[in-house]
Amino acid sequence: MAPVFGRRLRRGAVTSAVAAAAVAALAASQAPGVTDVPRGDRTAGAADTPPPGDSATGDSPYYTDLPPLKSPTPLPPNGGDKEAEAGLPATVLDAYKKAETALADAKPGCNVPWELLAAIGKVESGHARGGRVDANGTTLKPILGPVLNGNGFAKITDTDRGAFDGDTTHDRAVGPMQFIPSTWATSGQDGNNDGKKDPNNIYDAALAAGHYLCANDRDLADEDDLHKAILSYNRSTEYLNTVLSWLEYYRNGTHEVPDGKGVLPDDRSDDRTRNPGLTPGGSGGNGNRDMTGTYEPPRNNDKPGNGGKPGNGGKPGNDGKPGDGDDKPAPTPAQQVARLKDAGTGTLAATAGDAFAGRVQVRTESKSGSGVAKVKVKFRVVGDTDARFEGGARSVVVTTTAAGRATAPVLVAGEKTGQFTVRATVVGRKLTGLDYAAKVTARQADALARTSDKPLVCEAGKEFADQVEVKATYKGRAAAGVATTATLIKSATDATPNDKGPYFKDASGNPVRVLKGLKTDANGLLKLPRLYADDAAGTYLLRVVTVGGATVTVELKVTAPATSTDPATPPASTTPPASTTPTAPTTPATPTA
Repeated sequence: MAPVFGRRLRRGAVTSAVAAAAVAALAASQAPGVTDVPRGDRTAGAADTPPPGDSATGDSPYYTDLPPLKSPTPLPPNGGDKEAEAGLPATVLDAYKKAETALADAKPGCNVPWELLAAIGKVESGHARGGRVDANGTTLKPILGPVLNGNGFAKITDTDRGAFDGDTTHDRAVGPMQFIPSTWATSGQDGNNDGKKDPNNIYDAALAAGHYLCANDRDLADEDDLHKAILSYNRSTEYLNTVLSWLEYYRNGTHEVPDGKGVLPDDRSDDRTRNPGLTPGGSGGNGNRDMTGTYEPPRNNDKPGNGGKPGNGGKPGNDGKPGDGDDKPAPTPAQQVARLKDAGTGTLAATAGDAFAGRVQVRTESKSGSGVAKVKVKFRVVGDTDARFEGGARSVVVTTTAAGRATAPVLVAGEKTGQFTVRATVVGRKLTGLDYAAKVTARQADALARTSDKPLVCEAGKEFADQVEVKATYKGRAAAGVATTATLIKSATDATPNDKGPYFKDASGNPVRVLKGLKTDANGLLKLPRLYADDAAGTYLLRVVTVGGATVTVELKVTAPATSTDPATPPASTTPPASTTPTAPTTPATPTA
């Protein structure tokens, strides 16, 4: 992940010098006119200006609290206190994880981690006000953002007649994921299968947020796509940095807490917009801002660890203990990777419809050459191909083993033949990736035979009674979907199309002596269209050839038309097809008196 500026410095956790540096970094991270100003007043062309377009929240205010400087630590075997900020309310956590599972099926190439949904839920509503939801996941009270009337915020006139936000004049962001009504109308989901799409329900809202982030075929395992997705939710550089901070924090560990017991956030972006004297994480001033837009007294007692208890807020590292916030966080696994190397990938080749025998294998290495574990490696199919990884995904993310190895899932060829690329990259690092050439060849057969030995005989000018059927096999097994060509040839030594004798018919009924684009069925069988005979009696050859070189030659006999002994009955028609030379008709004998 790119460096995240603006990481909040907890009160009392760092020295004043470090705090000053952090505030300077926060200020430096803000492009003029980008963060927390009305949409119409943003400065065009600013270096960090997010892309234009609507946002899920209407760029509503959000909580700016940031996680502790230290990563959360799991509960030791002998007990101890978990990091309070890493506790997620049970129902809310369940909603995030179920949304990730549903999105893995509905949007397999998007790679939405539940931790990202949690990061956005934290920033938007403090996980539904610390998990104040009922058993079905619906908030106990509506969560509404400020009125978007242009007074310090974007101006969005009413789009839902107050159905979601109760305001028939302007819109307000609604629910734990803070969707504006116009966005919910197109992006809303039913995450708990109750037949309703309710923005106040965390299951519905979390799933909707995931679908919204996946728009435009984004792959959130890609850093650029991840940033674009977050900025599409709220077009603010500080918002992006805040969400990324919580995403990284939650990836390092979380635990479940009872509903209603989640840590409540303190600071909101509109606190500083309306009172420039406030600084991020500062004390005094407005206290907590309720999501309905009315101020309430500070809720310091809602947070564990106050009241003179050691630990100052339940956060580790205070009270002068080692690691009190001055320690730099340990580098992430991705940050330890110096290069990506091949780990024995073989030839990537397959016949259309088959699985590739080889699999892409890579190794992440540190500067010293040792393998780096727990690194996320992204494998992506690149190029004009319908080949996919097992499950239908075009891209997948695999975590490296203790030896630093990552192996891509089995790759399955589609029907499109030709070459394409499988690309391996390290998620969260701008390192040179590895490209592997892969090739799909057409389905083949190495043997072809008629399914019947019955002679094929037809009287001149008539239709063959039996159709030619052949079966293709490859290494003794039925060869399905093999491209095949059937040609009525001149002779066993001359495979050019014949200009007389038996023929097929096209859709217009015209004679055709070459059929291309034929394919065997699932059982390797191919039944050719009906054959017709012109007036030229004789023995003729039909040759059927498959991709791979399998060939069978079939003998066709055309007999002379039978003569009639009844002078009143004219002989059979001898009118030739359009592609042959007509012959003079036979004049019947004149009957005698």
